[in-house]
Amino acid sequence: MRRKKSIIIILSILFILIITTAGIAYNYYNQFFKPGLHPNAPEYLYIPTGTTYTELIHLIEKQQILENADAFQTLAKHKKLADHIHPGRYKLDSLMSNNDLINKIRSGNQEPVHLIFNNIRNKEQLAQKIASQLEVDSLSLLTLLNNNNFLSHYGFTSENILSMFIPNTYQLYWNTSDTAFFKRMFKEHQNFWTKQRLQKAEAIDLSPIEISILAAIVEEENHKTDEQPRIAGVYINRLKRGMLLQADPTIKYALNNPGIKRILLSDLEIDSPYNTYKNTGLPPGPIRIPEASTIDAVLNFEKHKYLYMCAKDDFSGYHNFAVSPHQHAINARKYHQALRRNKIKR
Repeated sequence: MRRKKSIIIILSILFILIITTAGIAYNYYNQFFKPGLHPNAPEYLYIPTGTTYTELIHLIEKQQILENADAFQTLAKHKKLADHIHPGRYKLDSLMSNNDLINKIRSGNQEPVHLIFNNIRNKEQLAQKIASQLEVDSLSLLTLLNNNNFLSHYGFTSENILSMFIPNTYQLYWNTSDTAFFKRMFKEHQNFWTKQRLQKAEAIDLSPIEISILAAIVEEENHKTDEQPRIAGVYINRLKRGMLLQADPTIKYALNNPGIKRILLSDLEIDSPYNTYKNTGLPPGPIRIPEASTIDAVLNFEKHKYLYMCAKDDFSGYHNFAVSPHQHAINARKYHQALRRNKIKR
């Protein structure tokens, strides 16, 4: 009888221990392996380069990423997260557990950024656009964009470096460094300039940089893609004849005022290498980063005899084209009369 009671007591104790252990295990499972993100957690966790473990914990707490930060730290110490912090942009989802997040950071399994840049007129805008999407500092980028020694390794100068960049959507990691960014963009530039494109540029007797410079002018003249090959043809005809380009967009660039609608005679006297009313040939650099489609419009320019063009008086954005100075004067007079009728002085 006593033996039976002893067995019952032992079994009861074992049962209690099993239940207790199971409860503890279940509690730990909930803390470490069940979804543990806060409902208001952001979509991404950004870990800057050089972040310490203490800084990481502060970052996570500040952004209210976790429901139970203490549980995260307990598991993080067990898995030695402090020795395996990888900077980057980590995507978070509602089903992620503390263990999932720790493993993601430990492995550096970050989400790439879909880097986009277009409608860029100068180096400052480019640096700011890239810095708004990557960890890299805009001032650091701008310094490199103006560093001729650095740019010479890629075959560019601070005046024509914008020719290296081809607007598109690129996948890069958020913590890509400034120099790594340049290497990637140079690679994309080389990929863009295929054998076929290089042959077309050679046929026009212009280098890829010069094609980009001309494409920038064409794009500023008209963003309408259907007219760009004809505009390119006008400028190429003038270049072949040694004529001044007399491109109004270059005057606006020299004046640092791309928004003006009316070029005055006094504007044409500005002392600038970008004044194509005074200096023959192309300016020293692009007045914007042209789209890939505009570069192709130049490479596939329309062959015609036009030497002149003037904006149409209906302000549609299109142009009237002319072969002779006389016809051009007639077109220009119509446009200037429209400016006066609409009281557009600048």
